Amino acid sequence: MKFLRPTSLRSRLTLWYVSILAVLLFVYAALVFVFQYGVLSRQLLHDEVQDIVTVEGLLHFANDGTLRLSQDYFSRPQSHLLVDRLMEVRDLDGNVLYRSPTLKGMPLGGVNRRHEGDTGFDERIVQLEDGTHVFLVSHMHSLQGKALLIRLGYSLAPLRARMMQFLLLLLVAIPLALLLAGVAGQLIARSALRPLENMTQLAAGLTANRLSGRLEILNPEDELGLMAKVFNQLLDRLEQAFQQLQRFTADAAHELRAPLAALRAVGEVALERNAGEDACRRALGDILEETQRLSETIDSLLLLARAEATQNSSETETFQVTVLSDEVVDLLSVVLEEKKITVLRIVELTQRSLVQANRKLLRVAILNVLHNALKFSPDNSILRIGYEYVEGTSPKLRVTIHDSGPGLQKGEHEKVFDRFYTGPDSSASPHRGMGLGLSIAKLIVTRDGGAIWFDTAVERGAKCVIELPPADIKPQIGV
Repeated sequence: MKFLRPTSLRSRLTLWYVSILAVLLFVYAALVFVFQYGVLSRQLLHDEVQDIVTVEGLLHFANDGTLRLSQDYFSRPQSHLLVDRLMEVRDLDGNVLYRSPTLKGMPLGGVNRRHEGDTGFDERIVQLEDGTHVFLVSHMHSLQGKALLIRLGYSLAPLRARMMQFLLLLLVAIPLALLLAGVAGQLIARSALRPLENMTQLAAGLTANRLSGRLEILNPEDELGLMAKVFNQLLDRLEQAFQQLQRFTADAAHELRAPLAALRAVGEVALERNAGEDACRRALGDILEETQRLSETIDSLLLLARAEATQNSSETETFQVTVLSDEVVDLLSVVLEEKKITVLRIVELTQRSLVQANRKLLRVAILNVLHNALKFSPDNSILRIGYEYVEGTSPKLRVTIHDSGPGLQKGEHEKVFDRFYTGPDSSASPHRGMGLGLSIAKLIVTRDGGAIWFDTAVERGAKCVIELPPADIKPQIGV
C-alpha cells in the first residue's frame, strides 16, 4: 500500500536494512534451531547406546528363570537416565521378559520388527498408549545362550520442551534485535546522509547572486565525498559562467552604446549647425562607419553565441589544417599585397595534417588570429606560419603564427583572450578593434579539444600557438 511506504530516503534505507537483517536472522535462527535439535538428538542417542551397553551387563536370569536387572550399582538413584529410563526386553518370539516400572505396563515399540537390532543399534521414534513420544533404540543381546531384544528409550517431552524454550527465546530476541537495529540504522543513515541534507540546503539557497557557498568534504574517497566534490565543481562552473555572463553583458552594453552614442552625436551636430551638403556627406560617412562597426560587433557576438551553443559532435568533419590555413591566407591576400607582407610557410609534419573539427568555425578562428597578426605587422615584414606534429601520450598537431609586430607587453599574454580587451592604450591605438577576435578563436579551439596561447619566450613580434588533436585515423606519410 502506497500510504504505508516511507517517503524519506533515510526511512527507506532503514526499512531495507531491517528487512534484510530480519530475513538473515530468521534463516540463522532456523538453522541454529535445526542444528541444536540435531545435536541434542545425537546426544540422546549416544546416551541411550551407552545405557544399553550398561544394561547388558546388569541383566541376569534369576533362579526362578525370570529376567532381572541389577540396579544396586549406582550411588545416586535420582540419576536422570535411571529415573526416566523406559526399557523392555523381549525374546525372539515377542514375549516380554522384562519391562521397567516407568512404562506403567504399557508396551514399548509394539511387536518385534524383522531383523530389529541385529546389526547394531536401531533408532526410531514411537508413541506410547498415553500419547508420549519416545526416542527408542533397539539392540540384540545374547545372555546365557539366549537371544534377547533390548528396547531402551527416553521420552522426547523434555527435549521438545527445551527446544520450545529455545525457540521462544529466539522469537523474543529477534524482534528486540531488529528494533535496536532499526534505531541504529536510522542514526547511521542520518549521519551518512547528512552531506545530502547539507547539499539540499545549499542548493535551496542558491541564486544568481549567491553562488559562493561550498560543501565541506569530509572524506573525498567515498561516494558522498565524490558527489560533494562534483557539486562544488558544478558551483564553480556556474559561478564562473555567471560572472562571465555579467562581464560579457556589461562589456557588450558598453561596446554597443559607444557606436550608438557616436551615431546620435554626429546626427545631432549635423542638425544643429544646419550644415551644407559637404558636411552632411561627411556626417553620413561617419554614420556609415559607426554603423559598420556596430554591425561587426553584433556579428561577432552572434558568432560567439553560435560557437558556445554548438556541440562538439555536431557538424564535425575530417580535413587538413594546412589546406584550411592556405584558404585563409588566400582570403587575406589583398591585405598581404597592400602591406607587402611575405608569408613564410614552415612545414615539419611527418604525417598528414588531418584534424576532426567543425571546419567552418575553425576557419573563423584561424582567420581571426591571422587577421590580428596582419593588423599589427609592419609593411614589408615576414609572417611565419608553421606546422608541427607533437608526439607524446596525447599527440597534438601544432600551428604557429609568428608576426613581426611590436609584440605583447608583460601580462598581456592571457588578457588578449578576454572579451572586449583591446590593449592598455586601446583608445589611442591605430589598430583598435572590438576585442572579440581572439576570444572567439579561443572558444572555438578549446571547444574542439585544443589549446591556444601566445608564446612568452618570443622576443620579437607575437607568436600565437594553436594545438589541435589529430584525427583518429591511420597516419600517412606526406603533406
